[in-house]
Amino acid sequence: MKVLILPDQQAAVQRAAEIVARTVTAKPDAVLGLATGGTMLPLYDDLARRHRDDGLSFAGVTSFNLDEYIGLAPDHPCSYHHYMRETFFDRVDIDPSRTHLPQGDAPDPRAASLEYDALITAAGGIDLQLLGIGQNGHIGFNEPTASLGSRTRIKTLTTDTRRANQRYFASFDETPRYAITVGVATILEARKCVLLATGEAKAKAVFGMVEGPLSAVCPASALQLHPRATVVLDEAAASALALTDYYHHVHPQGGDSVFD
Repeated sequence: MKVLILPDQQAAVQRAAEIVARTVTAKPDAVLGLATGGTMLPLYDDLARRHRDDGLSFAGVTSFNLDEYIGLAPDHPCSYHHYMRETFFDRVDIDPSRTHLPQGDAPDPRAASLEYDALITAAGGIDLQLLGIGQNGHIGFNEPTASLGSRTRIKTLTTDTRRANQRYFASFDETPRYAITVGVATILEARKCVLLATGEAKAKAVFGMVEGPLSAVCPASALQLHPRATVVLDEAAASALALTDYYHHVHPQGGDSVFD
């Protein structure tokens, strides 16, 4: 696992955006796995700026998002379909027909989950998977104790996750209890993974992911098994790590090492 520690949130976001931009520039028809949540907002702002100011094109890109709430139609203002259109898709030149998210209002969510996993495979798999991390160590909506061999499926959301997402809904009771999420095993099949975490609130989860044991209690720890996983942190998110001196030594200022 490559651990890049940057001085602050802005620098960490820029570093993660740079990795995405390099991937798309090198492979204009890349398949990107995309994530949602507050951590991704400045990242999508940065990518939209690179499109506007630097000519970074997403015209040939295919995208697959990690998750969607069950019961929400794509036009629901709290759906991840809406989030992605507002924060990213409508701000760049990506072809809407090449963007994919799980269908939260599918008549048969289990069947829709299986179809979504198959669609990722049919597209040739994910070239670069973007990830955030929940305070409880989840990636996607793979909550603690999620199978590390899981595929895209329905997950029951923890109370902590629902409370974290309550700010997007009118009340806690209206916050969805279930979601379709890409599974841990599907995430690990991506050719590269980039996880962005910022802020002290993520420090405990980051420790569990990077230096804790491989365990379903911290689903993000499965990234320890990935041959090309990069974790991009600001100093606050890295504050609970024991080996920060080593990470800085290998990747000074969060840059590439001589062997990257």
